[in-house]
Amino acid sequence: MSIIKKSGLLLLICLLGLKSFAQSRSNNQLSKKEFKNGWVLLFDGVSSKGWMRSNGQPFPAKGWEIGNGSLTIVENGKGGDIVTENEYDDFELVVDFQMTKTANSGIKYFFTNYAKGGALGMEYQVIDDVGADDIQKASRLCGSLYDIFQPNNAKKKMNAIGQWNTAKIVCKGKHVEHWLNGKKILEFERGSEKYLAAVATSKYKTEPVFGMVQKGRILLQEHGNQVSFKNIKIRKL
Repeated sequence: MSIIKKSGLLLLICLLGLKSFAQSRSNNQLSKKEFKNGWVLLFDGVSSKGWMRSNGQPFPAKGWEIGNGSLTIVENGKGGDIVTENEYDDFELVVDFQMTKTANSGIKYFFTNYAKGGALGMEYQVIDDVGADDIQKASRLCGSLYDIFQPNNAKKKMNAIGQWNTAKIVCKGKHVEHWLNGKKILEFERGSEKYLAAVATSKYKTEPVFGMVQKGRILLQEHGNQVSFKNIKIRKL
């Protein structure tokens, strides 16, 4: 290989390294505009600060890994679900997620204890729409309100397995929206006739009616599969 080709190769490697470094530096950070608009990071990229197990115990010692700016479920690590220490009502939530093949997970909101039904949350489904087991119903595909409403598949554009996707959940009053990679794929009104009818035929039989609580925690679901999360941020509306 000539000196010129070697120099070009070294330059390319350096540029790729700088790009990777810049991308890692930009993760889990807020821009000045985001900070001004009230956004708050829920994951700082290096620690479990602000998170605990869904049963109220400290963040699990195993089953979840923090590295390379990501919060990752260990395959079959049995770390359990994790939730935010704080509760939220009206909010806009953004989460980047990366799946492995056959993965199944979820981002839950309004997670709380029901008088009848136990500890539950409304779930933005995170799942491999092709290879996972729980994909027989349209209301269980990625981006759905799990087991209640299916996403608009005509608008849904998923990135390939191993690449990052961005979920956004907007809750204002009773109005809820699910977004995926910049496209709104689902919206509904909690408590509407359509919503109540869908809940009645779902797996959720609770008192009070599922999803009608005023506030709750944000939950990341551990379902035995490797899934990573980063750039988790929220702002109150």
